[in-house]
Amino acid sequence: MKNNKCLKKIFFYAPVLLCLLPTLLYGQNTAADEGSAFVRKSVDIQRTTLAPVIDGVLDDEIWKQATVITDLHQVNPVDHGTPTQESIFYVTYDDNYFYVGARLFDTQPDEIIARTMIQGQTVRFDDNVHIILDTFNNSRTAFRFVTNANAIRDDAVFESPTSNNFDWSGIWLVDSQIDDQGWTTEIAIPFTTMNFDPNSSTWGFNLEREIARNNERLAWSSFNRAIDPSTGGQIEGMNGLQQGLGLDIVPSVSIVNAEDHINNSSDSRFDPSLDVFYKFTPNLTGALTLNTDFSATEVDDRQVNLTRFSLFFPEKRDFFLQDSEIFSFGGSSSNNGIPFYSRRIGLDAASGQPVDIDVGGKLAGRVGNLSVGALVVQQEARVGVDDAPLFVGRITQNILEESRIGAIFTQGDPNSLIDNSLAGVDFRYRNTRFSTNHTLTGDFWYQQSDTDGLTGDDKAYSANLDLGTENTGFSGTLGYNYIGAEYNPALGFANRRGIEKLDAEMQARYYTTGNPLLRHYFGRLRYSHTRRIDNGEMQSEELSSRLFSLNSHQADRLYLDVQREREGLTVDFPISPGIVIPAGKYSFDSIEVGLESSEFRDIVPDISYKQGDFYNGEQREVGLGLGWQPNPRFSTNFSYRYTDIDLPQGDFITRLVSLNTTVAFSSTWSWINLVQYDNLSSSAGLNSRVHWNPQAGENLYFIINYNFDSDGVFSGVSARDSEIVLKYSKNFRF
Repeated sequence: MKNNKCLKKIFFYAPVLLCLLPTLLYGQNTAADEGSAFVRKSVDIQRTTLAPVIDGVLDDEIWKQATVITDLHQVNPVDHGTPTQESIFYVTYDDNYFYVGARLFDTQPDEIIARTMIQGQTVRFDDNVHIILDTFNNSRTAFRFVTNANAIRDDAVFESPTSNNFDWSGIWLVDSQIDDQGWTTEIAIPFTTMNFDPNSSTWGFNLEREIARNNERLAWSSFNRAIDPSTGGQIEGMNGLQQGLGLDIVPSVSIVNAEDHINNSSDSRFDPSLDVFYKFTPNLTGALTLNTDFSATEVDDRQVNLTRFSLFFPEKRDFFLQDSEIFSFGGSSSNNGIPFYSRRIGLDAASGQPVDIDVGGKLAGRVGNLSVGALVVQQEARVGVDDAPLFVGRITQNILEESRIGAIFTQGDPNSLIDNSLAGVDFRYRNTRFSTNHTLTGDFWYQQSDTDGLTGDDKAYSANLDLGTENTGFSGTLGYNYIGAEYNPALGFANRRGIEKLDAEMQARYYTTGNPLLRHYFGRLRYSHTRRIDNGEMQSEELSSRLFSLNSHQADRLYLDVQREREGLTVDFPISPGIVIPAGKYSFDSIEVGLESSEFRDIVPDISYKQGDFYNGEQREVGLGLGWQPNPRFSTNFSYRYTDIDLPQGDFITRLVSLNTTVAFSSTWSWINLVQYDNLSSSAGLNSRVHWNPQAGENLYFIINYNFDSDGVFSGVSARDSEIVLKYSKNFRF
């Protein structure tokens, strides 16, 4: 495809098409999509001496005394449009709980979608309601509690106004019912689940409802289609809140049997562990973990890496997810240059295998406008690794209306004997009401590492500006990152060093009206350039354009991307066993088309096809996906990604296969199976998890992990190692 003139023309005209196509669609946009001034709503809330029976039926006396909220509006499809269905929310609280009841009217109750029955799984594609509580009223962080008509608990914490961590899990109560008027839900959130400022009677607050069959999103308060802590309203009257002793004791026990099938050996162990949480004040929590056990943690999704840089995997372990928003640093979308990456702790960097944590302590919370976090962890001693305690300290100060400034310090290296420390400062500026249609965000940070034996350029800094909107119109970002060659965040993440990078992106989004198929158009033009600091030569460059993304009312998406890449290799790149790309400069183009079906449907096919140059050869990539959920009790998702690379040095093919099947016996019993295979590692893995969750904070797991050597997806399979785990834990709250 090196001389493909048609593809070259597409690259030439891509920016023009990106600008002209939205202009042609502009006349179809509604006046309601044009931004309007944001006025923060406020409502008074009264304390009650009553308590409801959480059964999903709104027949308790408490709801007659509660504050009533009915003035929700559309966010999608029409910003601030009139909802197609009526919603009534009842809000109140007592000494120990924050209560929400909701009557979600629906003129077609038989069409209510409630397919998710497994606790903790997303209810994004079901009819659902969200409760957002900004307990410090700082417009920056908040708790999100989500449920559906099956009373599934799906929760998250806002680490920033634009970043949700859905791996966080809290303890709260909910029950829901479907009836001939629609559906109802009752929610009770203990104050012990949340940190808050006991001296403030005002909380940030928001309500959200999604009507799945219409892909309709409603909110009590929003701005430019955004629903987050910075666009929420307020509730007044939160006084005299109680947290009891503020003590949580979580013992757990695991029985594990592991087998090495190659060496014909086995090992059995009995692992008790203990987690203790204590709230020194309602907004400052201490945590202690002893003999920490991560055996029930979900396995990572496999990735195929065709670059020369290491991949980033998200944190999934509960101990590190707790208060994760306190430790978040900066705000860049890039993961390169993170000072604290919790997966460095408790996992061996070379093998990826778990490392026992003997003891860990954490202190996190807020004092006025000040947020503080401190983490100390003692790992199990092992050969070649310093077993000295690892430390992370973080402090931020809220300034202006929505902004913050902070600092971070880390000490220790979890994977070597070399002494390492790091210090950094960051500033995030945010102005949600920068204009009637845009939010302005600026992120700036600076870091300096100190590693024994390294005396070179060990600094890193970044500056990013974002003028964004989720509404009709244009948005854009501009960013610059500098990562010194000797910058070494031993407790962080950096997969490219000795570089400086420039990023720029422009987006266009236009909502239509009167179109029976198309809800909105999205286009994007992105440019990035990374060069080496030592000689100024280009390391990587990318010019890509999403010429169009056509999004239907049911959330189907058809897109077309074109991309031009340049790579500068200073050394030979061994991309596959026996295949080495010589050092040099390369330029290659590609085009990709994809169709993504809406997950609101029972059957969800996805397909993508990419073709183009690849270094001094060619590539073809096919992505196939198929999801099927005939009823709430069963679902399966299959994905297959095939990449065919033809190079003068040799040809190779990569395959990544995944099959995920879930069975929900009830809302408390579930069975989840994940099978993954990739031919680069010539291995397959099975993770099978039976989970009993009778109530929030109590869990029983029966887990089978099997790893196989495999010549193909269904051929040459032989067992390598396996593990059977039985784990029980229960939260005792005082």
